[in-house]
Amino acid sequence: MARVTVEDCIDKVDNRFELVLLAGHRARQISSGQPITIDRDNDKNPVVALREIADETISPEDLKEDLIHSLQKFTEVDEPEPETVPLIASSVEGGADDSDIMLDRMTEEELLAGLQGLVPPEPSDDEEG
Repeated sequence: MARVTVEDCIDKVDNRFELVLLAGHRARQISSGQPITIDRDNDKNPVVALREIADETISPEDLKEDLIHSLQKFTEVDEPEPETVPLIASSVEGGADDSDIMLDRMTEEELLAGLQGLVPPEPSDDEEG
């Protein structure tokens, strides 16, 4: 088989620089032990990588994603955000425990009834004149 050239691969990857990056990344993968998808034919790893791209046995998009992932120093993981917990003043020094804390629960109707029962303040002499 004839040696593969960049012109054989340029219709698979539009940008020549990106093609060189992807082929170099694939060649490093091959040298680290990943299996090749075509016959080696006594070719070196960069040529095998270019031939895999030209024969479309390796997806350029998959190579691009793998290259980006290998270059990232921090991988962002989508984790659920922690629930917000109301802060309660720590009373470790006082020795009080949680059983001493009493919470008032009031419904909306109870709140409205309480507000209606309030008496307005008496007008002062300054306001009457």
